[in-house]
Amino acid sequence: MKILVIMQFFQPEPVLRGLSLMKELQKLGNDIEVLTGFPNYPQGKIYQGYKQKLIKREIMDGVKVTRIPLYPSHDSNGVRRILNYLSFSISCLLIGPFIVKKPDIIYAYHPPATIFLPSIFFKLLYRKPCIFDIQDLWPDTLFSTAMLSNSILFYAIDYFCKIAYCFADKILVISPGFKRVLQCLGVPAKKISVVFNWADDNSIHIHSEKTEYISRLAFEDYFTIMFAGNMGKAQALSSVIEAAALVENINNKVRFIFVGDGVEEEALKKKVKTLNLTNTIFLPRQPIEKIGDMLSRADVLLVHLKNDPLFEITIPSKIQTYLSIGKPILAAVKGDAANLVIASHSGMVCQPEDPEGIARAVILMASTDKKVLEEMGKNGKEYYINNLSLSIGARNIKSNILDLLK
Repeated sequence: MKILVIMQFFQPEPVLRGLSLMKELQKLGNDIEVLTGFPNYPQGKIYQGYKQKLIKREIMDGVKVTRIPLYPSHDSNGVRRILNYLSFSISCLLIGPFIVKKPDIIYAYHPPATIFLPSIFFKLLYRKPCIFDIQDLWPDTLFSTAMLSNSILFYAIDYFCKIAYCFADKILVISPGFKRVLQCLGVPAKKISVVFNWADDNSIHIHSEKTEYISRLAFEDYFTIMFAGNMGKAQALSSVIEAAALVENINNKVRFIFVGDGVEEEALKKKVKTLNLTNTIFLPRQPIEKIGDMLSRADVLLVHLKNDPLFEITIPSKIQTYLSIGKPILAAVKGDAANLVIASHSGMVCQPEDPEGIARAVILMASTDKKVLEEMGKNGKEYYINNLSLSIGARNIKSNILDLLK
């Protein structure tokens, strides 16, 4: 079975349902062709080793990848971000029909929602079924992360997405909450399947020996709370910085480490400096093959999302990564994400954007017996293997594809 995969972001960009999924689907007997852009996320600059041209074909671990031009950008400027999204879709429409082979099925990865345009076009062109894999609900996500404030544009994107859902033969979503929202929008329940995200099992490695870099961080001297990933509007990490200030006055052996980057990184660093905190440090984004070592050395792994109704139905993929590492989780989230941590018995849950509540949870976990924390980590890893791993996710996706071809 030949699957045409349309996704704007793809490896070497940090994309979860990217190369690892395509390799797994090929192992299950499918012929995959990926149509994507030139890598520029999250810095908004074309990656070293790549130079934009009309067409670039490459084979990545046995997967056929075709890259087409786009406008590289990923900053807080709405116009440039829109140009980034639209440029890839336009390239798909103008170049795609001449360079891709006729597929048996079309698999479209969202975000961005502009990916729906070429997906629907290819569906009509080849008269083949189309699957939308939805990781974000637009325009709600744009509004909640302050990327979109224009009400007219909001309703225009909302209307466009509702029409696009009608063209999809199957819609995959990452949480039960997403499914409920789409049903409220009129999408039939039988058209929607929940396929939870997974960690990048094939790339995340944990080594027993400590590197010089790990040794310099002296994890054994502190009880370490670690956040790893994007530092953007959705993560609302300012509240965590305020919690760190409260914790510092109570226990100076607790340390917060933020690993990654994002549009809010500089503002967060400035806040740490303003509060004169000594228990908070920032580390640059780590390659996927090194992040496992970082996470495994922390005592507790932190996930935090903005206190917004949208994020009550969102499960950030870092939760699956944290579970796979086998470390206890402090989840300052609501809804589906909190339910996942509770169901897996893998940590503690508290309210988001509540510095006092986060601080109390941190102090409590710092005083918890190490064996109890270790048990939380083991519970999370076991739950992940049995319910959320890459192999299980790939089989679920293939099952949905086969349902369409019956």
